Amino acid sequence: MIETLAAARPRRIVWTGAGMPASDGAGVKLLRIIGQPALPDLDPFLMLDAFGSDDPTAYIAGFPSHPHRGFETVTYMLAGRMRHKDDAGNEGLLGPGSVQWMTAGRGIVHSEMPEQSEGLMQGFQLWVNLPAKDKMTAPRYQDIAADKVPTVDLGGGGSARVLAGEIGGVRGPVDPGATQPIFLDITLGAGAATGVALPENHNAFAYVFEGEARVGEPGTALAVGRIGVLSTGGEARLASEAGARLILVAGMPLREPVARYGPFVMNTKAELMQAFDDFRNGKF
Repeated sequence: MIETLAAARPRRIVWTGAGMPASDGAGVKLLRIIGQPALPDLDPFLMLDAFGSDDPTAYIAGFPSHPHRGFETVTYMLAGRMRHKDDAGNEGLLGPGSVQWMTAGRGIVHSEMPEQSEGLMQGFQLWVNLPAKDKMTAPRYQDIAADKVPTVDLGGGGSARVLAGEIGGVRGPVDPGATQPIFLDITLGAGAATGVALPENHNAFAYVFEGEARVGEPGTALAVGRIGVLSTGGEARLASEAGARLILVAGMPLREPVARYGPFVMNTKAELMQAFDDFRNGKF
């Protein structure tokens, strides 16, 4: 009983850090938040990039055709547009507030190319690992328009767009996978103090992209561009004096070995080498 009660205590911040400037694709400038030396991963999350610029030269070259296998990519647009195409003929356009949850599974080759929209491009890309049993599943896309993402009132001056998971009886549009992900875009008004109940054993993090928030119990200040990794437990408490906006993401850890290199994430080195062989031989 003591252990159960302890596990249900409000979460606290156990690590904080900042994104590291990086570039990817054909030279897109971004901040690498997860997947950098200070925070290589956070099971089941493999990478988190934040991109945002009003200078088209920082992003317009985009991400030409490239392969993936063994995990999921989540692209959430705040501003601007991103067009994706793949080698199977699928094509879509992500606009502000929309999300794409792509399960690469056994293999896909696709491109992600920005399109000008008043010059500004802003958003996130998150990589979510797949369990061994699902790594060779058939690829699929979940393209979700902004008007399909519900908003829930968190009380205490806070609200959240629910992309994935269920909060306060409101379920996000993403069909959840084995990691049972929760992905929230949270807005805190001036003087807000609220909380979000998360599954006790999910790993979770918060990343602030507007204003400043206090996260966890006791509240740890996170300014723009800072990530806070949360302990396991129950509620994640959130507050802000002047207002803030942040993403709060949680997922069930897989606790499986990870073999990764570039665009492929498998469980063993042999599987990783097979992925490269399959790609070179046109078997995706």
